[in-house]
Amino acid sequence: MDFLTLFAIYVVVMLTCIILVCKYSGQQQSTLIYIFDTTSKVIVPLTPKWLTRCSQRASHRLFHQRNNFFIYLHILLEGAVYAEFTYEVFGYCLEMGTSLITLCVPYILLTVKTVLFYRCIKIDPGTVIKKKHARQLHMYPYDKRLFFPGISCPTCHLIKPARSKHCRVCNRCVQRFDHHCIWVNNCIGAYNIRYFLLYLLSVCAMAANVAILTANMLLDIVLQTGLLWAMYIDDYGQQQQAGPQFIIQHLFMTFPRIVFMLGFVVFVFLLLAGYTLFHLFLALINQTSNEWYRNRGYACQHCQPISSADHFSCTSSHGSKSNYYSRGLLRNLREVFFPRQPVGKKSS
Repeated sequence: MDFLTLFAIYVVVMLTCIILVCKYSGQQQSTLIYIFDTTSKVIVPLTPKWLTRCSQRASHRLFHQRNNFFIYLHILLEGAVYAEFTYEVFGYCLEMGTSLITLCVPYILLTVKTVLFYRCIKIDPGTVIKKKHARQLHMYPYDKRLFFPGISCPTCHLIKPARSKHCRVCNRCVQRFDHHCIWVNNCIGAYNIRYFLLYLLSVCAMAANVAILTANMLLDIVLQTGLLWAMYIDDYGQQQQAGPQFIIQHLFMTFPRIVFMLGFVVFVFLLLAGYTLFHLFLALINQTSNEWYRNRGYACQHCQPISSADHFSCTSSHGSKSNYYSRGLLRNLREVFFPRQPVGKKSS
């Protein structure tokens, strides 16, 4: 059916764009950037120079410089979903007997999410600065596989602490660097990873809650109108029982905005649920996504804490699958939600 084909194309395009943006956000060299560069080489000779310059500047600003575009886009999409939910779904759910407390849950989650979102944006993730540099060097030991002592950052001109990385987008070294998130226009590091995890959980909860309430409303409409038992005449003049395609088409034609909103929040939930589980897994094993992608979980099994004072030792060559910085489930979570502070002597 034509509408199903168009809806499927919409879903595929939307999901592909979200996956690509999430996967390659903040990276300087990636498959996405390679595709953009290759495509531009083909298109540039066929386009006006002024348009080429504008597109290159826009691409560089979006993916290689700090800007608030994706923050505004995030707020716009969220506002559109909640406007549609409030305008059409909220009132109908009240009429069908849904309690006011249940209908207030999405707005409570929105408030919580907004606070966490703001914290992710504003909190310093752990910038390595000269004033605290001597103490930051002692926050973590060097594993001598991914992080080596004495290596200087060519941009910041400071010795890089273990688990730190220079972010080219923010132009700074960040303690316990995880990744640069374009959606919050900030790096995710030692001091805002906890808010980022809670932010992901709150967005998943929001999407799931809105989707459940909306789906419940549409299901009630289907039952009230008797669509499950409806009959229709097909192209050959035969009477047919209304199936899932007929019901979806009827809902799509009757409530197009609600169906599109439901499709959007469902796929956002599915996408973010996997991403959230991945980051929760990293928190449990005390790894950052930067470390995970660099070594795919390979570190030395002999690198273990030698005391409860958070000291580490290594007695063997590196090459096994154990995570160097893992100190047990509870301690790993404590380190994420109650991050370490710089220790040692102050810089002179």
